[in-house]
Amino acid sequence: MDESRTYKSLVKKHAGGMTFLLVVLLLLTFLIHSVISWMWDEDRLPLSKLVLQGDLNYVTAENVQSALSNLDHIGTFMSQDVDVIQQSVQTLPWVAQASIRKQWPDTIKVYLTEHTAEAVWNGQALLNPAGEIFEGDLGLLHDDTVKLYGPISTQAEVMKIWRYLTPTFKDLGLAITSLVLNERRAWQIILDNGMRLELGKESMDERIDRFVSLYYQLGEKAQRVSYIDLRYDTGAAIGWFPEQDIEQEIIND
Repeated sequence: MDESRTYKSLVKKHAGGMTFLLVVLLLLTFLIHSVISWMWDEDRLPLSKLVLQGDLNYVTAENVQSALSNLDHIGTFMSQDVDVIQQSVQTLPWVAQASIRKQWPDTIKVYLTEHTAEAVWNGQALLNPAGEIFEGDLGLLHDDTVKLYGPISTQAEVMKIWRYLTPTFKDLGLAITSLVLNERRAWQIILDNGMRLELGKESMDERIDRFVSLYYQLGEKAQRVSYIDLRYDTGAAIGWFPEQDIEQEIIND
């Protein structure tokens, strides 16, 4: 009899404890649900501030805001996926890389790295130092940005040749303003003094060496030269600017 009463007493005691524990768990569940609902409520924690960071010359906060405005929806601090924002911002011209993070309670921080425009490609796009094509406002470039031309997918080759030839012309006090690889795989160079060089498809090194030698021979007369055609086994054809009496002469080795 005593054992039965003791057992019932223990059951009542534990039942009370279990009931209390259940009530606590339900209360905690309710509180957690309420907090999460509050944090995900767009009226409670909207992302309303934008902080733009990075060494920027071309991309503005207005550009970033415009990109974000194209998104279907901007969520709350808790719900918004930063990858979605990153993908949107990286579609902007000049943006090479974007890093996005959220700062409590309502701020989006955008850190951007811009492309460096090393050359204009085919008159309408830009090339970064890696030879990658990107879009950007050509009107924002310096006037001395080199212009490279070539068939589709040849930008890396044309840039490589430009870099290879640049030191040779620099030693002459000249700079390449345009380098062209045409569909026939022939090369043409425009220099900053207005001179045009026709190099053809073969023997580039030999023809450049021939030009260097000829340039030294011309001396001050080089200022009168319109073009030099080096597509000969030996020598070159020189075209003079129209106001000169001699339109063309052949210089042989």
